Amino acid sequence: MADAIRLLSSSSSSLIHSLRFSSPSLLTTFHFASNSPLSSLGPTNQNSDKIFSYSSSIGLAPLALTPRKLSLSFKVYATVEETEQPKWWERDAGPNMIDIHSTKEFISALSEAGDRLVIVEFYGTWCASCRALFPKLCRTAQEHPEIIFLKVNFDENKPMCKSLNVKVLPYFHFYRGADGQLESFSCSLAKFQKIKDAIEMHNTARCSIGPPKGVGDLNLESVCAPKNDKPTGSS
Repeated sequence: MADAIRLLSSSSSSLIHSLRFSSPSLLTTFHFASNSPLSSLGPTNQNSDKIFSYSSSIGLAPLALTPRKLSLSFKVYATVEETEQPKWWERDAGPNMIDIHSTKEFISALSEAGDRLVIVEFYGTWCASCRALFPKLCRTAQEHPEIIFLKVNFDENKPMCKSLNVKVLPYFHFYRGADGQLESFSCSLAKFQKIKDAIEMHNTARCSIGPPKGVGDLNLESVCAPKNDKPTGSS
């Protein structure tokens, strides 16, 4: 055994760092220094160098080295495309809430309403009180499908609004068939009970007498030129 070790030492250019014998199997394990030519076989950990087993009957044979397991992790970033939400005055409250864009549409809607109660809201997109009141008005429209709700944007219909004497927002008109305009008033969220009381008063069964009056003397010819001033917002 000693001759085999000396033979290995003379034929190898590496430095033997440690020598251990295993008596049952007569296996010899050599640990080579990192500057040995055998160190180029691959990476090792800090606790041991490359391990070789020697058998008296077989000779030197390198042990199989188990490759290190690589743990890869991937992060997946999901991007959600943001969809543009409708503006507060564009939200759909149901088929009985109609947007009015012209005087002609306004007169036509009142004429086609027959004897049904019509509630007209005059609003401004810039009006904070209009925005605060609008969700509750939408719920009221859903609770009363028999009532027609008309939304009139003041800035889009200034001549008509001024002809109807709308000077403060939000402002409401109540119409019904041949009775024409029933009443009008300004209202805020804090005074929403006024709208409920007006609905209870005017939304009753009645017989229509004569043709619908619509908006009285208002017609396309009586509309004046638009002006730049805005009405006062209701608090």
